Amino acid sequence: MRLQKTAHTSLPWRIHALTRDFAVEDVWSFHTPGAGPDDFPAMLAAMRAGGGLAKQTGPARYLFALRWKIGALLGWDKPSAGIGRRVASLRDRLPGDLRDAPRGPDSPNLPLTPVYELDTEAARELANKTVHTVMHLGWVRGANGDHELRMAVLVKPNGLFGRLYMAAIAPFRYLIVYPSLTRRWERAWLDRDHEKGTSR
Repeated sequence: MRLQKTAHTSLPWRIHALTRDFAVEDVWSFHTPGAGPDDFPAMLAAMRAGGGLAKQTGPARYLFALRWKIGALLGWDKPSAGIGRRVASLRDRLPGDLRDAPRGPDSPNLPLTPVYELDTEAARELANKTVHTVMHLGWVRGANGDHELRMAVLVKPNGLFGRLYMAAIAPFRYLIVYPSLTRRWERAWLDRDHEKGTSR
């Protein structure tokens, strides 16, 4: 479910101090029935076990395949346009305690590089010729008392071209990508409970 940007900005996440030059693009919530305050690591593990693009719906897989194809043809995703080349990694901005905290594992299912991973929040980043983007995952108590996953997408477009790119892909994010991601991640949580034989 799409949320107002204040659902992210009003909470005391550590990411705020690192992304003052980024804009909050999207905030999304994912239902995790029965989840408690200490279940964020379990949710992250369930998401990783649930797989990446290969397990998305057909339309979402097609969109990502098309995006990577166009990016390859136009050189959007060359290493020279990425983290550590065109832009510095957010890890360069980390204070000492976050720098010493676990980054989180690299995942072949996600084209994003881990920045940090804590008990209730984690961040990953990606950069190319269009944008430097951060995916922030947070664990919050929902209206029904259960905890739930929230994702915020923060962006710093690469000039006018990057801003036009973000505007052009917005309908596809809202109509196809995020609904598909919601089904995948919420199912990952439910499957994780089923596999462990728990009743939440």
